[in-house]
Amino acid sequence: ERKIAQQASKLQGVDLTRTIQQVSQEKQETQHKLDTTSSKMELKHKLIQGQQDQIQKLKSEVNETRAEKLQLSSNMQKRQQLEQQSVEFTTEIQALTRDIREAKEQLSPLSATLEKLQQEKQELMERRRQKQEEGQEKINAIKEKVKTITAFDRDITKYTEEGKHEYKEQKEAELQETNTQFHEAEKQKEKINKDMGNIRQDVDTQKIQERWLQDNLTLRKRVEELKEVVAKREARMKEMGNMQVLQLRQERRDAERKLEDLKKNRSIALGRQKGFEEEIVQYRKELREEQYSKADEHYKDKMIVMRTTELVIKDLDLYYKALDQTIMKFHCMKMDEINKIIRDLWRSTYRGQDIEYVEIRSDVDENSSAGVKRRVYNYRVVMVKGDTALDMRGRCSAGQKVLASLIIRLALAETFCLNCGILALDEPTTNLDRENIESLAHALVEIIKSRSRQRNFQLLIITHDEDFVELLGRSSYIEHFYRIRKNQDQNSEITKCSISSLSSYLH
Repeated sequence: ERKIAQQASKLQGVDLTRTIQQVSQEKQETQHKLDTTSSKMELKHKLIQGQQDQIQKLKSEVNETRAEKLQLSSNMQKRQQLEQQSVEFTTEIQALTRDIREAKEQLSPLSATLEKLQQEKQELMERRRQKQEEGQEKINAIKEKVKTITAFDRDITKYTEEGKHEYKEQKEAELQETNTQFHEAEKQKEKINKDMGNIRQDVDTQKIQERWLQDNLTLRKRVEELKEVVAKREARMKEMGNMQVLQLRQERRDAERKLEDLKKNRSIALGRQKGFEEEIVQYRKELREEQYSKADEHYKDKMIVMRTTELVIKDLDLYYKALDQTIMKFHCMKMDEINKIIRDLWRSTYRGQDIEYVEIRSDVDENSSAGVKRRVYNYRVVMVKGDTALDMRGRCSAGQKVLASLIIRLALAETFCLNCGILALDEPTTNLDRENIESLAHALVEIIKSRSRQRNFQLLIITHDEDFVELLGRSSYIEHFYRIRKNQDQNSEITKCSISSLSSYLH
């Protein structure tokens, strides 16, 4: 009680007069509302998440389509560039072909002249080389003479300084001779210069011819370049042929159609997104309503009530288990008591030898129905002979069945009806033979004898068997009986009769 008072003081503001059924019902209703709200919120979150995933998926598809479009655009631009280059190359090839044709036409009459001029050029080059060699030799000789003169000049200067007159005269003679040779060399030089001028004129003529030949070489080089351009054009045309232009155009049309479909799907998705956004706004508006805005507070209150209820349920579960164990113990005790009485009554009543005694056996059936644990007992009557026990159902006679039923009822009445003290039997001798009737009468007399000290004990027997009543009357505990019969007016009359009168009536 002290613990209950402490728990009650902790639960201020909570109605403690409610029953377990009310608390359970409120808990179930609250839990149902909470589950419903949670389910709705979870459903909305799932819908929102699903739409976000769909939007993200559509965005990814749009990005992929854009990438494909960019790739296709790049390929188309590249294709256009290739086509433009092809056109340019074609134009250039045509121009070069025309130039080549014209050059070939011009080249045909000049080929012989070119060969002749080349031969003359070779001859002139050879003559030029020879003349250059001769001129170089003369120049080298003149340079040697100049060196000699310079040496003489140094010697003269040295002589003058040393005062060697004779040596001076000798050297002047040599100088005179040298000057003569120098003049001859000058003349020879002028002649050589003249020859070199002629050679230069010839060289200029050769340069003109060389330029003309160089132009021819350039023409041939252009022809080679034209061949390379033609080869490149053929390679480009082959490459464009391998690119399968028709297939690329079909792929481009497919990509454009796919892009249009994606744009259409995107428009549909945007429309659905707008609808979902409107629903989200509506749901948020609903969440701002009083029943949802204070959902956290209600949840906390209901959670407190639920936790309190769980504590109460836990305590009640402990009480239930203790009570259940007590009931089981009481049940076992009462079953033992009932079976002891049944055993004694059977042994004192039944005159047969095939059944030693009967008893009630209970089988426990644990069932869980609607979340409530419940114990169910299945009772059955068995007959025992030695160590063998068999169910009486379908294996006993009608008399044995009636006798067992009477004995079980007597045992139940004796066990559970001590405060009542009234025992009523209606036609207890039906289907009983004479021997078992006498045994039943003897057993009832023993019950009356054992209950004689009980102040409120009464035995009420309703029967048409007067012999059975006479057997009961042989004891000193029964003195009177009541006879019910119809009078002349067909009305029931109750008459109190003594047992002795019954005996005289029977005889």
